[in-house]
Amino acid sequence: MAAVLRLLLPCLLARVWLVPGTAQARPQTPAVQNETSQEVQAPEEEEEEPWLMASGHQLSEQTSNLGFSLLRKISMRHEGNVVFSPLGLSLAMAALMLGATGQTRAQLEGVLSQTGPGDLPALFRRLRQHLSRNQELGLTQGSLAFVQEDFDVKGPFLNLSKRYFDTECVTVNFHNASQARKLMNHYMNRETQGRIPTLFDEVNPDTKVILVDYVLLKGKWLTPFDPVFTKADTFHLNKYKTVKVPMMYSAGNFASTFDERLRCHVLQLPYRGNASMLVVLMEKMSDHLALEDYLSTDLVDTWLRNMRTRHMEVFFPKFKLDQKYEMHELLKQMRVTRIFSPWANLGELSAMARNLKVSQVLQRAVIEVDEKGTEAVAGTLSEIVAYSMPPIIKVNRPSLEEFWAIFERKKVKSDRADGSQEARKGRHRGR
Repeated sequence: MAAVLRLLLPCLLARVWLVPGTAQARPQTPAVQNETSQEVQAPEEEEEEPWLMASGHQLSEQTSNLGFSLLRKISMRHEGNVVFSPLGLSLAMAALMLGATGQTRAQLEGVLSQTGPGDLPALFRRLRQHLSRNQELGLTQGSLAFVQEDFDVKGPFLNLSKRYFDTECVTVNFHNASQARKLMNHYMNRETQGRIPTLFDEVNPDTKVILVDYVLLKGKWLTPFDPVFTKADTFHLNKYKTVKVPMMYSAGNFASTFDERLRCHVLQLPYRGNASMLVVLMEKMSDHLALEDYLSTDLVDTWLRNMRTRHMEVFFPKFKLDQKYEMHELLKQMRVTRIFSPWANLGELSAMARNLKVSQVLQRAVIEVDEKGTEAVAGTLSEIVAYSMPPIIKVNRPSLEEFWAIFERKKVKSDRADGSQEARKGRHRGR
């Protein structure tokens, strides 16, 4: 089963292989399918704001396609279940932009959007405000900044972080690793309502700032599955292996379509709050690998336009996934490299920018689907560390190697001179 969740911007992206089982959609006669893809559609409003219709729409598409690109890269590196949040990663990169300048900032902007310098933080701010108004959907986003107690962060950076991302600043002592880890995990556990109790496993004592962005989704089905009908059923892992999983059941009117080119059924499961999950069922086992190569916002929009409503029986598995990824390695593959190098320019973050770089970007994502709906949360941390430049050595006088070179040159000349003397003596004896 493969899954893709999107809400205005991609909230969560998941490819599910082993645990949950499969979804089945039956118009009248049974038709067992084995691979699934899901997508949360953007809420449809009667009146869309101008920013959403223009650069906001472009930002949404860019972040969606970023998610699809990351899914392909993660799938190549990891077998089995995949779940992560493109929105969470985009928010983390936008937060880093506030402290970056020059090429460091330009690389971040290039991956996120082409709307132009200075637009992204404002767009994310409006996005957060827009999402918070959808009370039925239950989507929240927040930001934390853990700052070393004796580290000087520029006031404008903190003010902009508060303005655009409502960032809460917390002072910690990273030199006391155990205490710092406990404090940060306490905040994450609180903000994610217990879904991510331990985002931090280790603490680098050279850390100066850790920025954390989190996204929490609580989507309730428009028509919940009845737990009475949830039964253990067979899930096909591949052609040769099956497992038993809890399978939910519902019958009613559902929107769906069939993609002739990719040979897949697409089913829409609605949430409250004008959002929905798209479930993509491949006709043949393992064809999900080909589907991942074609996933894009244009493909999803085509599916949505072709939806038709009809009466169906739907079987869908209960499942839970919990994954963690090193996003900095994936970003480097997408040419975001400068911020992780000694050439990083974080001059808007602190006056000591020459000695700062991002050491890692980690994300943990959790998704759980049951009869009531979908709960998903993702936390993305960006660790900013101070590093020491190597001592400066200026060779402006003879070094040991130069002494050895001089010695060797003198030795060679001496050997040549000795050889010449022996040759002359030989010639003299020959006479």
